[in-house]
Formats: sequence, structure tokens, C-alpha cells
Amino acid sequence: MEIAKGILIVIYFVVALILIILTLIQSKDDAGLSSTITGSSTNNFFEKNKGRTKEGKQKRWTIILSVVFAILTIALGILYMAK
Repeated sequence: MEIAKGILIVIYFVVALILIILTLIQSKDDAGLSSTITGSSTNNFFEKNKGRTKEGKQKRWTIILSVVFAILTIALGILYMAK
């Protein structure tokens, strides 16, 4: 059981570090008031293929790693409660 805890803690810290780095390097998504004034459309080529861009992949990996982080948190909590 101690080996499983050790492995999960190492994976937990690696996921946390990668998640921190991913969130820090992401660009701000909010266009603000300028998009309201200029009337930017969401029906363009960039918006349709946003998931294939670097920013789209970063956002997808951030979501995936956030879910993994939450699952690892719950798993470690259960392991430490079951002494």
C-alpha cells in the first residue's frame, strides 16, 4: 500500500507542475468590449478550427489534466483515510 501511495504522490506532483505551467503559458481568451463594438463574428475559419491550434490544444490538455488532478486528489484522500 505504501508503494501505491508513493507512486500516486509522484504522479500527483508531476500533474500539478504540468498543470501550473500550462495555465501560466495560456493566452487570455477574453476579447473584451472591443469585440462587442466591432461585432466580431464567431462564424469564421479560426473559430471553427480553434481546437486544432496551439491554444486549443493547450486548453484541452489543461482540462484533461485538471480532471486527472481531481481524480488523483480523491484517490489519495481515500488511501490516506483507509489506514
